[in-house]
This record gives sequence, C-alpha cells and structure tokens, in this order.
Amino acid sequence: MGQRPDNQASAVRQAVEYDLVELLRLRALLFEDLGGDFFNPASADGGWLDALAVVLKEQLTDDTVRVLVVDGDDGGLAACGIGTIEQRLPGPHLTNGRIGHVIGVITDPSHRRRGHSRAIMRALQDWFRDREAARVDLHASREGEPLYRELGFTDHPDPALYWRP
Repeated sequence: MGQRPDNQASAVRQAVEYDLVELLRLRALLFEDLGGDFFNPASADGGWLDALAVVLKEQLTDDTVRVLVVDGDDGGLAACGIGTIEQRLPGPHLTNGRIGHVIGVITDPSHRRRGHSRAIMRALQDWFRDREAARVDLHASREGEPLYRELGFTDHPDPALYWRP
C-alpha cells in the first residue's frame, strides 16, 4: 500500500486529556520499536508510564509543547507526534536561542503507510516556524529517516554525546 496523496492528508489535531491513555500506548510502542543499546535495559516495571502520564497531562496545555494526533478508524489514535521548544542562550548560530525538538513520532502498525506521520510532521514544522524556532532537532529511527530527510532535515554538524548521572 502506498502513501496517501497530499490532497487526502490525515486530519491532525491537538491532543486533549481524553487522549492520554492512547498517547501512553503509542509512546510504549515507540520504545518497543526502537530497541537498541541506548534503550536497553528497559525499565523493569511500568513506573515510567505513570511518570509519563503525569508529565503529558501537564504538557497538553503548555505553550512550549505541541502534542499532535491523528484519530484512527477504530476509536483509538492512529498516530502521534510531540514537539517541544527549549529556550537556550542566543549565539551567533542560534540568534534567538530557541531550539525545537521532535519527540517520538509514532504510528500504530495497523495505520501505517497512510501519511499520518508526514501530516503530523508538517503540522509540527508549521508550529516551530510560528514559534520562531531557530533550529529543530530530532533523533530518527531507521524507518523514519527517509521521511525526515524529505522534509528537509539533514545531518547535525555537532557531535552528539550524552551522560547518565
């Protein structure tokens, strides 16, 4: 099955508190799909989901977070994507200091290849533009990378390192 043409794009909407259970399901699915050394060992219990529920509920109305969803035809959510904007110190290559982050675009397996992720990403890109983000970062899965490149994302020039205290 091919992707849906642009004139039949998925209906993207802002998530509301009613969507919380489905957002948790999709976020859990995201981490199941990612796997790899960075995400292993996974939390032995579901405590992270309880913490996620609290944070997501708060962030659904936060001006620096955008949680977008596409409704499925089965009563659940077909897809979701989250964008955040972080205010950092301005610099010569980041004049206003606003950095956007795309956090976990995921489509339920039964709803894939219908243009949902593309529609969510385009809506997030519009939101980042409206909020004057100077740059938008994301971490792409192997499956998602072609879409993100098509939407204008390129390799980051800075080396990425992390530390877990």
